[in-house]
Amino acid sequence: MNNLLNINKKQGIIKNAGELLEQKIVSVIEKNYMPYAMSVIMSRAIPEIDGFKPSQRKVLYTMYKMGLLDSARTKSANIVGQTMKLNPHGDITIYETMARMSRGYEALSHPYVDSKGNFGKFYSRNMARAAARYTEAKLAKICYEIFGDIEKNTTQFVPNYDNTLQEPVLLPVKYPTILLNSSTGIAVGMASSICPFNLRELCQTTIRLIKNKYHNLISTLIAPDFHGGGEIVYDKDLMRNIYKTGRGNIPVRARYKYDAGSNCIDILNIPPTTTIEIIIEKIADLVKKNKITEISDIRDETGIEGLRITIDLKRGIDPDKFMSKLYKLTSLQDNFSCNFNVLISGTPRVFGVGELLTEWINFRINAVKRRLDFDLNKKNSKLHLLLGLEKVLLDIDKAISIIRNTDLDSQVVPNLMLAFNIDEIQADYIAEIRLRNINKEHILRKISEIESLKSDIANLHKILDDPAEIKLIIIKELTEISEKYGKDRICPIVNKTEILEFDLESEAKKPDYPVVYFFTREGYFKKIPSQNLKPKDEHKLKNGDEIIQKIEANNESDLLFFTNKFHAYKSKGINFPDMKVGSMGEFISANFGADENEEFKYMVVTNNYRGFMVFFFSNGMVAKVDMCAYETKTNRKKLIRAYSQKNELISCFYIQKDENFIINSSGSRVIVFNTNLISSKVSKDSQGVIVMKLSKSQKITNIELYNNKTSKYMVKKIPSVGFKTDSEFSKSEQLKF
Repeated sequence: MNNLLNINKKQGIIKNAGELLEQKIVSVIEKNYMPYAMSVIMSRAIPEIDGFKPSQRKVLYTMYKMGLLDSARTKSANIVGQTMKLNPHGDITIYETMARMSRGYEALSHPYVDSKGNFGKFYSRNMARAAARYTEAKLAKICYEIFGDIEKNTTQFVPNYDNTLQEPVLLPVKYPTILLNSSTGIAVGMASSICPFNLRELCQTTIRLIKNKYHNLISTLIAPDFHGGGEIVYDKDLMRNIYKTGRGNIPVRARYKYDAGSNCIDILNIPPTTTIEIIIEKIADLVKKNKITEISDIRDETGIEGLRITIDLKRGIDPDKFMSKLYKLTSLQDNFSCNFNVLISGTPRVFGVGELLTEWINFRINAVKRRLDFDLNKKNSKLHLLLGLEKVLLDIDKAISIIRNTDLDSQVVPNLMLAFNIDEIQADYIAEIRLRNINKEHILRKISEIESLKSDIANLHKILDDPAEIKLIIIKELTEISEKYGKDRICPIVNKTEILEFDLESEAKKPDYPVVYFFTREGYFKKIPSQNLKPKDEHKLKNGDEIIQKIEANNESDLLFFTNKFHAYKSKGINFPDMKVGSMGEFISANFGADENEEFKYMVVTNNYRGFMVFFFSNGMVAKVDMCAYETKTNRKKLIRAYSQKNELISCFYIQKDENFIINSSGSRVIVFNTNLISSKVSKDSQGVIVMKLSKSQKITNIELYNNKTSKYMVKKIPSVGFKTDSEFSKSEQLKF
């Protein structure tokens, strides 16, 4: 007994027939655990190049053999029962596997199972599926492209677990299913997690890769496309790294809309990594901990129309700012972890997207070759029989006489072989012809196919001998599949630089207080607390630079910077550090990561997005855009097409109410007009209306705010040709783009 207690830690104890035997734990693991681990890796968790795990392949193949590709749906219980002939792991796991591939579960962009009944939802853990006896299913139409060639020896078959049936090792898929629908699995010591892509983009990329192995994948395969429809926070460098290595995290955010009438937020799409219940529980927990005080109620309103989480806001809450807070604190923004681990010839390997598509192309080339070989052998066999029949045509009566006068049935074939100099296969074919078909017309009609068969055989040989011809077949199939089953992208893409991240530390540490914002002609910006400014202080500026805007506001004001590239960049004052008068300021272009030749020209500071932006163009047109057009629902940093690109912009102004402006032209003419003559637009890139008529050689040169209420150059109607200028109006240099 004492000896047993002192057994080395590296040893185990096995009780066998009343005796205690010592075995090294290493040998136990090698003999017992390693086979189990390899079985999980090879036969359960990791998908293969056809895009399926063994359990999925067994279910789909069983449904195919049941004739469910062209027939009506059958009870799911029937499918589960038949699948157990290939998959002995139990009816519950089989039904779950089938449900996850169904249309009703809503997890796949292109489901393989056309379902009827309650199959649960991927976005809810509480919406349980109905029992298999209540639901019905059949194969979806897209499965024609999976099983279309399976009867033509395109894949290898092996015996099932009890050697009573044959099942395919892989399915001869005609499109890259491995990247079409998401696939996740956890094995022993490794895992696989493959994100889904859009079918059109995937087929197009595969075609390009077949034509050019150095094709830039990201130019056609922009980003994954999750069926749940959440926004993908796009980072080109991150995506390029995932495409190269097969590993990385893709940020996905929920999509929502704000109902101003009822002051509530409706969340309509969530990331694929979370569920409704997890989100609601987390928000409720944050409310209990007083980390969220902006809401009065949250409820699950998911129904027939789809997913919906409704959040009632308290009065005065900014919905966009609140959602940015939820993105930070909950799984409404989450990462999909990519690990492109795939079994290739029985070996698990991690591929990048390009490598994985190349492997699939090689797999498909082999399948097409096997199909062509099958067709070639079949046509050769038929040609061989018809060539024998052609020899009989020379003397039909002789063949009939031989068959009639042969005493023994076993001698008919040898006698025909000897008489017509044909082989046993040909002679057996002739001997089996029905009596009514032993006539000249029938035989002539049959042997008329000889020439077309020879042509088909020659063409098949030509294709098999030329890899380029096989690739053309694959390209044609991919093109047809893309046109037949392709859909538009579900997931919108939001550039990472266009999102204003919610900073919890800034919210806690940076109170609102009066500040003064300064903006210079060269694009330098600084924020100085009002209490730190003194009248005699001199600003430090770059040589030749000057301050063109000085605006008093508060620390939490919204900032918009307009550039010469028709863009506007958004931020908040709290996102910039307080500075001193003696500092040069921050080069705003570098802060936003703008293009090298993009110049920042005008700054807007607002707290409520009331008022208008007024844009003056060189051709005499003026656009008046309501500021609400720049109040985005999402936290984007960059607004494209912030004003019209059709004409050269001379100046722009932010006004709280209608104001008088003086416009000078190169033809020494001037007008003063009030912006109430122009209707405001909610479209940012509105071209505006003609305010000053110009000749072909003239253009607007100068615009200023005109504070006087009256002027002899004031116009009451537009457009106007203007008046000749005099000394009343000086042409001070203004901001020009």
